[in-house]
Amino acid sequence: CILITGETGTGKELIAKAIHKLAETKNKKLIICDCVSIPENLFESELFGYARGAFTGADRVKKGLFDEADDGIIFLDEIRDIPISAQAKLLRVIENNQFRAIGSNETKNVNVKVITATNRDLRSLVKQGTFREDLFHRLNRIEIHLPPLRERTEDIPLLARHFLKHYNQKFSKNLKGISREVQKLFNRYS
Repeated sequence: CILITGETGTGKELIAKAIHKLAETKNKKLIICDCVSIPENLFESELFGYARGAFTGADRVKKGLFDEADDGIIFLDEIRDIPISAQAKLLRVIENNQFRAIGSNETKNVNVKVITATNRDLRSLVKQGTFREDLFHRLNRIEIHLPPLRERTEDIPLLARHFLKHYNQKFSKNLKGISREVQKLFNRYS
């Protein structure tokens, strides 16, 4: 498991995508899950799916994201938002590569690499009791910390050139560069 940490906007998802491109699973799926956008009561069904008849309205079998990511990578963005009730099941699939869909008696085996990201300090959430310590240690096998751009201003010229090229193509322009004055402004901006 890889844990990517850093402030919002530092590029955690880009790092996850780069890891996927470089991994042995590069030809397999990368499933991206934005944990912030999942309502608390739907986490288990989103991650692990459900069987037909598992609850009112479950009129069909629904595959979960771990099922979809089998033999590939799942990226759980803002892992801090996974409710404590779903954390034990997540820990089980990470440890044993097995899970059960809601309402199913069948244990499914999956081969999924897990990358997670957060903009919060999970250690403090562990101390507060809102994040499982055993899950934190499983997720934090390799930690990649992304400092904010204000702490790595040497990247600004590279990013500026990238966006200049991108928007030249997008808008059929031929801008040649960025003036020194503008570059200085970029470097001073927090």
